[in-house]
Amino acid sequence: MFSGLPNYFCFSFLSLLLCLVTVCLAGDPYIYYDWTVSYITASPLGVKQQVIGINGQFPGPILNVTTNWNVVVNVKNDLDEPMLLTWNGIQQRKDSWQDGVSGTNCPIPAGWNWTYEFQVKDQIGSFFYFPSLSFQRAAGGYGGITINNRKIISLPFATPDGDITLFISDWFIKSHKELRRDIENGVGLGAPDGILFNGLGPYRYDNALVSGDIAYQSVNVEPGKMYRLRVHNVGVSTSLNFRIQNHNLLLVETEGSYTVQQNYTSLDIHVGQSYSFLVTMDQNASSDYYIVASPRFVNSSDWSKSVGVAVLHYSNSQGPASGPLPDPPNESDTFFSMSQARSIRWNVSASAARPNPQGSFRYGEITVTDVFVLHNRPAELIEGKRRTTLSGISYLAPSTPLKLAQQFNVPGVFKLDFPNKMMNRPAKVDTSIINGTYKAFVEIIFQNNDTTVQSYHLDGYAFFVVGMDYGLWTENSRSTYNKWDGVARCTTQVFPGAWTAILVFLDNDGIWNLRAQNLDSWYLGQETYVSVVNPETTDKNDVPLPANVIYCGALSPLQKDQAHRVNFSGAPSSKKPINLIFVAFVVALIGSFMR
Repeated sequence: MFSGLPNYFCFSFLSLLLCLVTVCLAGDPYIYYDWTVSYITASPLGVKQQVIGINGQFPGPILNVTTNWNVVVNVKNDLDEPMLLTWNGIQQRKDSWQDGVSGTNCPIPAGWNWTYEFQVKDQIGSFFYFPSLSFQRAAGGYGGITINNRKIISLPFATPDGDITLFISDWFIKSHKELRRDIENGVGLGAPDGILFNGLGPYRYDNALVSGDIAYQSVNVEPGKMYRLRVHNVGVSTSLNFRIQNHNLLLVETEGSYTVQQNYTSLDIHVGQSYSFLVTMDQNASSDYYIVASPRFVNSSDWSKSVGVAVLHYSNSQGPASGPLPDPPNESDTFFSMSQARSIRWNVSASAARPNPQGSFRYGEITVTDVFVLHNRPAELIEGKRRTTLSGISYLAPSTPLKLAQQFNVPGVFKLDFPNKMMNRPAKVDTSIINGTYKAFVEIIFQNNDTTVQSYHLDGYAFFVVGMDYGLWTENSRSTYNKWDGVARCTTQVFPGAWTAILVFLDNDGIWNLRAQNLDSWYLGQETYVSVVNPETTDKNDVPLPANVIYCGALSPLQKDQAHRVNFSGAPSSKKPINLIFVAFVVALIGSFMR
């Protein structure tokens, strides 16, 4: 075919074809998961009970990916009630369709499946997923999300010899259905029945408190090695102090941000928060060592049994762990935990995915355009029902999700009138959300008027935690803000009788959930949403309505029966998208050339 052409031209043409194939095969990889969410029987505290598992696992599998990968998760709901999975801290860029909360998605009915597809765009770090509806997280259904650096981006520390994920959580023997019924009827959660490590109960450190037939978590390590421990508080409502006997915890990352590296003997991890520690196995292993998660900000004797204990086991250990547990922080020192929180700072020199890849995002120099001061209060009776509020409004989830109502211009579903500050009026139940301005730089102050620590989370974004203190926030409080290296994260704690201030750049289109992570507060209405609309969005650059969207509420007539279940391989796999027709053409062309 090309016999009359000069050799150099033939070689150049062949190179061009090979380059075209390379371009065709290039792209961010895809990874596929096929999950069945169902009830399974487990005995975390020695008593058989129904928990929520994924593919028969409790906790569920770890979603292990790399920056910019595309993730496709086919979820089959084998529960007896509707459910959704939400991806805590994953910033679905311009795609809140995948968020998995009631404001963006219709629930997946029992017996149905739904496929999530999102990209972990420009992210690294430690996150987790969990069921977002109906108090289901109290029964399990959670698992880890690990987002690794791309190979061209180096870690800001030596490569660990191993990577270990630990889920710590308060746990109740009551089912999630019983717990939510109690909450609705004004019965508080009270002390949990125990604290779990990876779905397992405590090691028998005290015969009077722990029975001998409870399975416990053993973390196996090699002497002299360094391990990265990713610790997630996936519990219902309890802040937990995490510590390892005789070992330092070098904090290196939290919720997608590398931190200034500091050693801690223990760290308070509040509901919904995630941290990465480097731990060096530098002890003599005369015995195993305790790993402890104990409740914080409690002073009742009912909590004495609520201590989670796992075991750190060196391969050359000479015996089991024994003796007293390492001491917790002094409960009477109310500033200990806040001082810790203030000490966690962003590593602005580390190379990683971040709001600005070059690390020059000087948030302290940006003019704030909107301010919201959000007050909470303990649960109260509103219209005859027990409710919680933000700024005097208890969120009422509509039957038609906000995102769908916005897409189809369904009137009367929600109001874009959430107030900037506490209004002088009785508390009310309403579907009122924040009207966010695209690319606004927003200051949000959480004022905690409750008697317990509360955690707050914003989907779709990482925000800068710039200040916190006891007392009432005033405009003079801004003089205490950290305007240089406040850590960027997605969940922050607010101490009782205190405030926490965050700054967030609203550059991510969508409708995003702003919520209390404490399940009792969230379930009773302590949430809202932030609507962010790009005025320049067109049909060409907007993320389209998913082809598999589920319709409900006012849009129920659009829903068709689900005829079949999408089925992947049954195990995770990864690949790059390929234009097969183009590849076939190029291969044929190269074959002609070679002849």
